[in-house]
Amino acid sequence: MEVNQRKAGALLNYCILFLNTLLCLAYTPYMLRMLGQEEYGLYSLVASVISYLTLLDLGFGNAIIRYTAKYRTEGKTEKQYEMYGMFLVLYTIIGVFSFLLGLGLYFNVDVLFGATMSDSELEKARVMLLLLNFNLAFTFPMSVFRSIVPAYERFTFQKGISIARIILNVIVMVLLLREGYKAMAMVVVQTIFNVLTLLADFWYCKYRLRVKFFIRRFDKGLLKEVSCYSFWIFLNAIMDKIYWGTGQFVLGMTIGTAAVAVFAVAIQFQSMYMQFSTAISGVFLPKVTNIVVKNDDKKQISDLFIRTGRLQYIVMSFILVGFILFGRAFICLWAGTGYEESYYITLLFFVPLTVPLIQNMGIIILQARNQMKFRSLLYICIALVSLVFQFVFSQYWGSIGCAIAISGALVLGQIIALNIYYGVVQNIDIVSFWKEIMKMSIVPIVMGMLAYTCLSYFEVSLDTWSRLFVSILFFSVVYIPLFFWGSMNEEEQNLILAPIRNIIRRKC
Repeated sequence: MEVNQRKAGALLNYCILFLNTLLCLAYTPYMLRMLGQEEYGLYSLVASVISYLTLLDLGFGNAIIRYTAKYRTEGKTEKQYEMYGMFLVLYTIIGVFSFLLGLGLYFNVDVLFGATMSDSELEKARVMLLLLNFNLAFTFPMSVFRSIVPAYERFTFQKGISIARIILNVIVMVLLLREGYKAMAMVVVQTIFNVLTLLADFWYCKYRLRVKFFIRRFDKGLLKEVSCYSFWIFLNAIMDKIYWGTGQFVLGMTIGTAAVAVFAVAIQFQSMYMQFSTAISGVFLPKVTNIVVKNDDKKQISDLFIRTGRLQYIVMSFILVGFILFGRAFICLWAGTGYEESYYITLLFFVPLTVPLIQNMGIIILQARNQMKFRSLLYICIALVSLVFQFVFSQYWGSIGCAIAISGALVLGQIIALNIYYGVVQNIDIVSFWKEIMKMSIVPIVMGMLAYTCLSYFEVSLDTWSRLFVSILFFSVVYIPLFFWGSMNEEEQNLILAPIRNIIRRKC
């Protein structure tokens, strides 16, 4: 059943991504026009500021998944329940602490943004900060239940809830925006749906998984072990926030909400791009932990790294080439005037980001081996350097300057240094990995160059949705079969053909 749950989890992750992307692409232009650039920039800025408090998770959510898998493999049920009780207490304390910090932000909005915001914008920012702060404070103690469900490899329940949440959120927000509500309504709706989702996780843990919480004395040995593990996850989370969260904060301080809105559109695409990769690797932590606990077979781990990397590259290469060719026209039609620069910012993210995204199984391997120290320290150093250059470059080149600083950090940390570390220290066959990726890259590179040449030579104008859609469709019809037969191996082809054959057999 666990294998089926894993496959179903990965498949549902992609269903969620396609649904989320489809609704987002259809809904976001409407939202941008209804809110206006300043109002959307204000919402993005406040959300990015409060998101820093999510760092107080300290990596414990990931630790719950990892140690649940470990204790279930070892048959230590009572120790598992004691761990849950310990985390429930810890998360409650963190929730209270985060609320107090959020109040500190609430009372210092003028200090942070008074130079670039009007009085009305500052007042809205205060209220939104307060609502999002409550949202976060409630989320922390309930995060225990949120982590237990995937730790048991029960992915279908949470994914089903996520699908319902995505659809209902868009429907409710469209109705509210039509009635004239603005960014404040977005925060209220987000808070309500978050609370309902977390309560659903609580119900599933209590009545379906029937997990227990033993709140006794804290096991100091376990707390120390988990804290050491979580600490490096925590540092890694800081790196992520510095990479992707500080750009909006920096631009809000140095330029204003309009620049934040342009940058936020690129960040939205970057977030979707990353999710298309983590949809596969995100369900593998319990499995990899099981391998590590049993014998840590390096060949098995290396093969899994290469196999998942190839699968991720199938998706990521298609999205990357497609965005390079059609992204600028799409953003101009989708977001409207004033957002043209978002295309170049997004490209600065997409190109270097592709490498770590097809290698994010490495993160799962490091977590399972409890060896996140080097990666976290490396990223913290590079991310801090990136932050400094974001402030400097934004003064000269605005949003593009911030993107250059972030992109440079990606190249140094997630491409050069980490590939050396994977190969030398973790004994992952990184040379074979890149040989496989190079062989798969022939079709995307050739097709991208030919398509770009054709668009330029024939001076194809993609200024309407119909022309853009026909161009993308024609490119996909040519690209997908060529990639299928020219870049995918037999195993990967069977992953696509097997379900089709089963459907044909049933109908026959």
